[in-house]
Amino acid sequence: MSTTQQSGLIDQQAVRGFSFDDEPAPGTELVTLRSGYEHHGIYAGNGMVIHYAGFAKSLDRGPVEEVSVEQFAAGHEITIRQNPAARYVGMEAVRRARSRLGEDQYRLLTNNCEHFVTWCLDGRARSRQVQACFAHPRAACRAVTGLFRAYLAAQRRSHMGAALAA
Repeated sequence: MSTTQQSGLIDQQAVRGFSFDDEPAPGTELVTLRSGYEHHGIYAGNGMVIHYAGFAKSLDRGPVEEVSVEQFAAGHEITIRQNPAARYVGMEAVRRARSRLGEDQYRLLTNNCEHFVTWCLDGRARSRQVQACFAHPRAACRAVTGLFRAYLAAQRRSHMGAALAA
């Protein structure tokens, strides 16, 4: 874990009821570690997160959306990533994120959730995860495996929901 992350500030128990001791400031970058990759979002305040849904729910890409912390976390622990050199902070970062709500141009390698968050904070879309995949093929294999696992889990949830509704 990098020194710019504060792990444990938001744990799974706190996410369920959104009862942090210290609520993150609006514009804070939130990250969940998924199977083989990280998912990024911008805390918008009042228990809401703006993120590029992308493949977070299934292999069907999703738009930029504002969701509850619980939906963003999807059962994963959330960490706060500090960005002391951010060009846009607080409500300005949130305004930038909201300006893209509904955008549906997700691209895994060029316009993913991390690209979105770095654009909101720095004005430049970058993804360290994508850079790492090109530099380290094993990282790419872990990311693809993680996405496939997420897809299978989403399919299972979908089938279970359909079975319960029937």
